[in-house]
Amino acid sequence: MLKFYNTLSRKKEVFKPLKNKKVGLYTCGPTVYWFAHVGNLRTYIFEDILKRVLEYNKYKVKHVMNITDVGHLTSDADTGEDKLEKGAKRENKTVWQIADFYTKHFKKDLKNLNIKEPSVWIKATDTIKEQIDLIKILEKKGFTYKIKDGVYFDSSKLKNYGQLWGSKKREIKAGARVKMVKGKKHPTDFALWKFSPQEVKRQMEWDSPFGKGFPGWHTECVVMGAKELGIPFDIHCGGIDHIQIHHTNEIAQSEAGFNKTLARFWLHGEFLILKKGRMGKSKGNIVILDDLIKKGFNPLSYRYLCLTAHYRSQLTFSLENLKAAQNGLKKLSQRVIDLKQQSSKVKSRDIGQKARTYKKRFLNLVNDDLNMPKALALFWKMLDNKNLLEKEKYSLVLDFDKVFGLNLDKKKEKIPKQIQELVKKRQEYREKKQWQRADEIRKKVEKMGYKIKDTKKGAKVSK
Repeated sequence: MLKFYNTLSRKKEVFKPLKNKKVGLYTCGPTVYWFAHVGNLRTYIFEDILKRVLEYNKYKVKHVMNITDVGHLTSDADTGEDKLEKGAKRENKTVWQIADFYTKHFKKDLKNLNIKEPSVWIKATDTIKEQIDLIKILEKKGFTYKIKDGVYFDSSKLKNYGQLWGSKKREIKAGARVKMVKGKKHPTDFALWKFSPQEVKRQMEWDSPFGKGFPGWHTECVVMGAKELGIPFDIHCGGIDHIQIHHTNEIAQSEAGFNKTLARFWLHGEFLILKKGRMGKSKGNIVILDDLIKKGFNPLSYRYLCLTAHYRSQLTFSLENLKAAQNGLKKLSQRVIDLKQQSSKVKSRDIGQKARTYKKRFLNLVNDDLNMPKALALFWKMLDNKNLLEKEKYSLVLDFDKVFGLNLDKKKEKIPKQIQELVKKRQEYREKKQWQRADEIRKKVEKMGYKIKDTKKGAKVSK
C-alpha cells in the first residue's frame, strides 16, 4: 500500500486518489526574484521523488507548479517590500525582466538536477482576475475587512483556523517576530489585497473593486490549484516553513470561500541545514547550484546526497558531505556501466525470483512515505548480491532509477580528441621525467573541464 505522512492528520495514511489512477498534485513554486538555493532545491527534489513514486505505482499525475511573480513581501506579517520590486531595484531592471530571468534560471536548475517539469506552469500575474473573484466571495461571506494598506482576512471568523498546526496550536503574538500592521485586528489575519502606496509607483499593480493594488501571496495558490485541479485535489506540497503561515492561510481561504479543504494530503519537506543553522536568503548564507558546478560537482551528486536522508528529516549540508555523495555516485555509475557491458553479452531472459523479490522490497520501501535512504541501501545490497546475474542487476538498476532519477542509464562519457591527445603528450613527458611540463598539461586539461587520475593501468580522464 502507498502511504504518506499527512501533515493535516499528523500521521501516515494510505493514499487513494479522488479519481481512479489519476492524481492531482500541486507544488508551491519559487518566488522569482533571486536564485533558488540548494535548500529550496531539496524541496523540489523531494517533490520529484513523490511524483516518480506515484508514476512508479502506475498513477497518471497532473502536476501543477506556480511561479510567484508578484505579492510575496519580505515579511510574513504583510509588511515590507514586494520581493520582485526589490529585485528590480537591486539589478536596475523591470520586475518583468527579473521574473523572466530567474524563472529561466530555476528551470535550468531543475534540468541539471533531473527534476521532471510540471504538467502545468502557472504564474500569479496570469490569475489576477480569479484572485479578485475569490476575494469578492470572501467579502460577501463576511470574512474580510479593509484597513489603510489593504483588504485582510479575518481569521477569528473561521472556527478551525490553523488545522495544519496539529493539536498544539501555536499562538502568534503581535510584534513577537515581525512588526504588526497598524489596524490589523489579529496577529493571524493576513492580506488578501494590498493597496499601492501613494508615494511609490509600483511596476505591478491592477485596478480592483477594493482599490488599485496587488494580491497577497497566500491567495494565488488557492486560485491556481482550484483552477487547474478543482477543489479538493489530492496532494499539496511545499517546505516545512510553509506550514505555519502560507499553507495555513491557503486552507483558511478555501474553507471560508468554498466550504472545502483545499487538498486531502499535505506533504512537507524538512530544512537543509548548515552546521550553524538553517540556510536562507535573509541570512546571507545561501549556496546555489551554480556555485557547486563551478567547484567541479556534478549536480546529480546533490540529488544523490538528498536521497541519503528522509524528506521529513533535516539534512546537514557541507562540501565534505557533497564530496562523499559525488564519490558514491561515481562508484555507482561505473558499476552500472560495467553491468551494461557485461549484460549485453548475455541473451535476453526474464528476471528470476530473487530479482523479483528485490523489486517487491523496493516497492514496499518507496511506498512507505518515500523511504529513500532504505531504498538506496537496498540498491547497493542488490548490486553486491553474487546470486543475481548481471542481466538481472542491470534490469533492476533501470527499474529503480525510475524513482531515484540519477540518470544511471547514460552512455560512457566520450572524451574529446583534443583532450586525449593532451593526455597522451603528458604521459610522454612523465616517461621522460619532465614533471614540470607534464604538470602544465594537467593544469591545461583541468581548465578545459576535465581531470586526470593516474592509476597502475595508466591515466584515466573524466569530466
